[in-house]
Amino acid sequence: MRIAVPNKGRLHDPTLELLDRAGIGVENGADRQLYADTVDPEITVLYARAADIPEYVADGAADVGITGYDQVRESGVDDVAELLDLDFGKCRLVLAAPEDGDIAEPGDLDGKTVATEFPTVTREYFDGLGVDPEIVEVTGATELTPHVEMADAIVDITSTGTTLRVNRLGIVDEVLQSSVRLFAREDVRDDPKVRQVETALRSVLDASGKRYLMLNAPEDRLDDVKDVLPGLGGPTVLDVDEPGTVAVHAVVEERAVFEAVNDLKDVGASGILVTEIERLVE
Repeated sequence: MRIAVPNKGRLHDPTLELLDRAGIGVENGADRQLYADTVDPEITVLYARAADIPEYVADGAADVGITGYDQVRESGVDDVAELLDLDFGKCRLVLAAPEDGDIAEPGDLDGKTVATEFPTVTREYFDGLGVDPEIVEVTGATELTPHVEMADAIVDITSTGTTLRVNRLGIVDEVLQSSVRLFAREDVRDDPKVRQVETALRSVLDASGKRYLMLNAPEDRLDDVKDVLPGLGGPTVLDVDEPGTVAVHAVVEERAVFEAVNDLKDVGASGILVTEIERLVE
């Protein structure tokens, strides 16, 4: 099975790190290499431009792909299915225009010019509004086009809005929200190996922001401990050699750990251990 992943750019390292945490780490992944093995002999990684990955999956060069939702939408392919939002690479595709100009709403662009690296998404957006600007495709420095009279407005990716502000552009509307997704070709989405990859990646996401607590507690205070640690379906209680004492294990939200530890001490818990969770399969 082949997984297509970004070969460079801001999505490259986080994608490889996620695969590694999911137990699908890349081996022999030298720079400029097209393919790389993983620790699973049945899975190979294919390096490709983020924008090309949806087409690679749709055409069968890869079975699954990892890239931004914006790239999937822009590709226009309809033979791929989203399996999982991987919750990184978050950004917005926005319509923006010069702050001192006369573009206040999308309708003001009827018959005018919009520059973008995302002509397909942009055309769909304006068609949905019944507005008909001229769409000009550019390959970089989109934010400069209004200042050199190439366009009246732009549709571009933004994460923090800093680049837009620096170039004195104001957001007129949001076109779509994007993040990195795992997707597969429709005819393999239910393949057992594809499902294994989905489960492995989901287990990393489910573990994010959670901690594993282990502690000893007086058996007669167990109800109080359970009130502090509801856990996932309730904490796990284990017998220990010491009479009148039980061991309690639970998964809790990271943000709740500080308060939980103090509350547990108040109800007689001891030997409290907090550890990170690499993967969590529910």
